[in-house]
Amino acid sequence: MTVRALAGRDAAMRAQTIVVGDRDTMQRAAKVSGVDLPIIAPDADGDGIRLEHVPVDGLPGRFGVLSPACGEAAFHYIEKAVQMTTGGKAACIVTAPINKEALNAAGHHYDGHTGMLAHLTGSKSCWMLLASERLNVVHVSTHVSLRDAIERATTARVLETIRTGHRHLQRMGLEQPRLAVAGINPHCGENGLFGHEDDDHVAPAVKAAQAEGIDVQGPISADTVYHRAYQGGFDLVIAQYHDQGHIPIKLVAFDTAVNVSLGLPIDRCSVDHGTAFDIAGTGKASHENMLCALDYAARMAAAKRG
Repeated sequence: MTVRALAGRDAAMRAQTIVVGDRDTMQRAAKVSGVDLPIIAPDADGDGIRLEHVPVDGLPGRFGVLSPACGEAAFHYIEKAVQMTTGGKAACIVTAPINKEALNAAGHHYDGHTGMLAHLTGSKSCWMLLASERLNVVHVSTHVSLRDAIERATTARVLETIRTGHRHLQRMGLEQPRLAVAGINPHCGENGLFGHEDDDHVAPAVKAAQAEGIDVQGPISADTVYHRAYQGGFDLVIAQYHDQGHIPIKLVAFDTAVNVSLGLPIDRCSVDHGTAFDIAGTGKASHENMLCALDYAARMAAAKRG
């Protein structure tokens, strides 16, 4: 996926991109993908896929086989990418999918990239934005149980999610983004008939954001707000929990949505899919989503320079 995406770009773009990983694994990936570009050092002359080699014991591993060594490698690659970004050697991190089971088997107990990046950068809070051409969603919470997600939907957290999404879209060129906040309960609780969380926690956050000058509406019933946003009514939807935001995005932009981490001191975006172990090493994986992530990273870098 990574080598195919880079092979599909021009030499100038490849010269600005450094892959952090294992040299032998990248060479094997290039071979099975039918890519004949050489794997070269970051400062090498000529065209090729530039690799920052990070040695890890137990590699190269077998494609499609879960192992603690590969989980350890994933951690060290991300750690190195963070060091390069915080040190000014890179403008943005673009991540490929990681296997959370392998990561935890190596002793790195994170719920995924976002939690790991928050820890590595010393961030207290971060958010997951899923960005696509016609629908953008940022989540109040992600990888927690539904019970915990409801408890995390406090007025303070919802308000800060609204602020964070608003600032990001402004940075990306929307002077006055239009935001909508999805309700937690069916029909936003129906005046307490189906719960009080929307009235007690979500609505006050929306009113506070409006008082700050943010163009935001809500809570709006989740069974209609995504359709309205997809039709152009809103630039961003604030989802209350993982599936409430992920399902509509993956329905309308499964191969093109980009996962963006907000609230970190560095920029990071990623593909929005898993590791697909069943086809790993076969050369069948699509690189379309990686191309979208690389494009979004370029936009973020340009916005930072601007």
